[in-house]
This record gives sequence, structure tokens and C-alpha cells, in this order.
Amino acid sequence: MAVVLGPTAAGKTALAIRLAQRWDGEIISADSMQIYRGLDVGTAKATPQERALVPHHLIDIRDPEELFSVADFTALAAQAIREIAGRGRLPILAGGTGLYLSSLIDGLTFSDEPPDDGTRARLARQAAELGGAAMHERLAAVDPESAAAIHPNNLKRVLRALELYEKTGRTMSGQRAASRPAKPPYDTLVLGLDFADRETLYRSIDLRVDRMLEGGLVDEARRVYDHRHSWRTAAQAIGYKELFPFFEGEAALGECADRLRQATRNYAKRQLTWFRRMPDVCWMDAARPCLPPGAQAFLDAARRKLSSNF
Repeated sequence: MAVVLGPTAAGKTALAIRLAQRWDGEIISADSMQIYRGLDVGTAKATPQERALVPHHLIDIRDPEELFSVADFTALAAQAIREIAGRGRLPILAGGTGLYLSSLIDGLTFSDEPPDDGTRARLARQAAELGGAAMHERLAAVDPESAAAIHPNNLKRVLRALELYEKTGRTMSGQRAASRPAKPPYDTLVLGLDFADRETLYRSIDLRVDRMLEGGLVDEARRVYDHRHSWRTAAQAIGYKELFPFFEGEAALGECADRLRQATRNYAKRQLTWFRRMPDVCWMDAARPCLPPGAQAFLDAARRKLSSNF
């Protein structure tokens, strides 16, 4: 299979569509927010016109109030890969959620350990009293590897890692290492998109934010705000929460838009940090993506193999 990764606004969707058209593929979204129905502008989903060009999977599969985990993603993505390959077509993953991509590529399996509501509630109370930074420091003391991989603002994952440790005595990083198979399950070409300099990336992000605002982001974010107590994942997502002060009368729209641009830039930097740690990524200039001969040869061979098997 092929994987297209990179920071937000790097052109992953466009490249994935071109690959799918050239090598008879189907696209699997690896984005933690594009799974949700009705959240289209803020998540930068492929447009209906783009989705009409090639089949897309794992888009619009959950309602915004539903939870969705990396374990859910790897199970559904693996099923989609089998079905696409079974049709003799090339599976192409495209997205920017690093945890989803790394977990699937590495073939990680996840514990069926059910959540402990009592422990989770207690940790949530402590987080409300002490703050997210204190909970992240607590995680760093028992599981420094996971703490390094989880942003301090991602309180949900911080608490989940602490819950796992308190309930089982196992660290999340240790569990991930133990669940990694000796050999990855897929023969994978990983294509990375990045710009030659950060300023070009930032200009691309600013342009995307402008287009989102013109395309109805404010109305979409207002729906998220109105449902913020039940749409909890969306209410914490970049692209929506930055506009909440506008709805509350605490900031002008222009000020909130500037916050969104900066938050998106920060997110892109975190994405690149994650992707740069991944091995065997074939990096290309996002402004002029051009497949090297080795990548083209891989895709040609993969396509021939799928066709012969089918």
C-alpha cells in the first residue's frame, strides 16, 4: 500500500487523488476528525467533487457525539485495506494524524482492557483541580516516553495513559512496544510532503484558513459551540475552539481567526516532529511533489501484483 502524510495544508488530498488515478487506487482517510459527519469545512475533508474522482473510505462514519479511538481506526483501516486489495486495487492512506498512521503501519494491536469509570472520573477531578500541566508532569514521572509523545494540552490522552498505568501497572509506551510485531504487516511506500521552508508552509496554512472562513467555517463552528457539551471531541479540535470567544462576545472574529492561524501553525510543527521520527519516509517538496523513480517502481510493482492476484 501507499501512504501520503505531512502537515496540514501540504496538499495530501491532491497527491493521494493523483496517485489513485494513476495507479488505480482507493483512498483511506487517516484523519481523526474527518470521520465525523457534518464537520466538513473545519476538518478540510475532500470535497464531494474530489470524492467523486476516486473512492474514499473512513470519512463521515461517526456522528459528532460518538467517541473514536486509534484502536477503532486500525481495525477499520485494516478491513478497508483488505477489501480494496481484494478488488485488485491499490490502498492509499492519506492524512495527518500521526498516531493513526504509525499504529497501522507498525501493525500495533491494542488491549481490550475496558475503561475504568471510577479511575477515569477521579483523574478527571484531579485534572480540574490541579490543571492539565500537573497531570502531564505526573505522567512524565511514570512514563516519560508517552509523556514526550503526548502534547500537554491533549488531556484526554494524558488521563488515559495515567488510567492504564494505575489500573494495570503497565505504561502506555510499554504496551505499544509489546504489541509491535517483529515484522510490519504491510509492504508500504510512505510519501511525505513538506515545504522547503516554514514560511511557505505558514503561507499555505494562512490561505487555507482564509478559504475555510469564506467557505462557512463560522457557521460550522457555531454548531459545534452549540453542541459543545455532547460533541466533546469536536469542541476541543483546532478549527472550532479558536472561534468560541467570538460566539461568547469576548473577542472579534479577526482576532479569533489570527488565533486559529497560529494554532494551526503550531499543530503543523507537531505533526512534522512526529513524522520526522518515522523511518523510511520518502520526502518530497509539497510545492512541486515529484515521485522519485524508486517510488514509481514500487507502485508499478504493487499494482501488477494486485492485478495478478485479482
